[in-house]
Amino acid sequence: MAFVDELKIHIKAGDGGKGVERWRHDKAKEFGGPSGGDGGRGGNVYVMGSRDLGLLFGYRHKKAFKAENGAPGAKNSSHGKDGDDLSIKLPIGSVVTDLRTKRSLHVLSEGVPILLLRGGDGGFGNEHYKSATNQRPKKTTPGYPGEDGSFYIELQLVVDVGFVGFPNAGKSSLLNALTNASAKVGSYQFTTLEPNLGDLFGYILADIPGLIEGASEGKGLGHKFLRHVKRTKMIAHLISLENEDVMGAYQSIRNELEQYDPPTSEGGRAGTALGEKDEIIILTKTDLVDEVALKKAQQALSVLKPRLFTLSIYDADALKHFSDELVKLLRKKEHA
Repeated sequence: MAFVDELKIHIKAGDGGKGVERWRHDKAKEFGGPSGGDGGRGGNVYVMGSRDLGLLFGYRHKKAFKAENGAPGAKNSSHGKDGDDLSIKLPIGSVVTDLRTKRSLHVLSEGVPILLLRGGDGGFGNEHYKSATNQRPKKTTPGYPGEDGSFYIELQLVVDVGFVGFPNAGKSSLLNALTNASAKVGSYQFTTLEPNLGDLFGYILADIPGLIEGASEGKGLGHKFLRHVKRTKMIAHLISLENEDVMGAYQSIRNELEQYDPPTSEGGRAGTALGEKDEIIILTKTDLVDEVALKKAQQALSVLKPRLFTLSIYDADALKHFSDELVKLLRKKEHA
């Protein structure tokens, strides 16, 4: 199944039912006055979070969603039935943006309905207009239209650890080695064209497709994947030892993250900007270099604050140690 992380759809709340003109016909009194009921309310539209990340794939051919209309009023002062509400399930992490107003809402909780569009009120039947001076009104009103709009839905993955780095840094290989994921691996750039997920003792790891310089400005795969890093709780920055300048490789990706989501000076978003997230650094493909080159790379990165790991996916002991240490860091973060 292909991974769909953005979608444009049209959504409409239900229209209100119309009010009707009816007259009471009793056995003892043929013309007993107006009895036309009011129309029912149109259904509202809600969005609700789900842990199913494949939901958008199921919507890819359905471009219009509509709640049920309210029913018309009826005789004997009967109120029309209200239209059923519509609930649209979206993956947790979805951002729903109204393309006309540019207002956005974020779906961050599972099973909690969020009102998106209100249904229209029902119209008035002729009984509503009865008064001492107007005992035989014929006036009715139609139902009011429900709200509608075209919406852009984008998924920003909510994961515990996001693997970032240049293409071919070993992100997919490491994800496969640590979890039961089966991400595609190849010896060329941009093997990964969509995020891959894996489970490590209950923690979700994500392989974010490779970034390049200028990604924050939309170059390469650009914003399509940078948005998935925004809600990542911790960043694992992978640097292949195929890079002779490991510090330069690190700074290039850091710059893209910080330019895409710069920290604010207002203090209201501390710790949420990409450049402020918890981070670890992983030197990968250690089997491709000798001990001298490895020590040189470690020394170059030792001046940085993030904790540094060195890994080869072919070293089972190193992988086990890294897995244990990563779980410890995540548990410590949970209870902080």
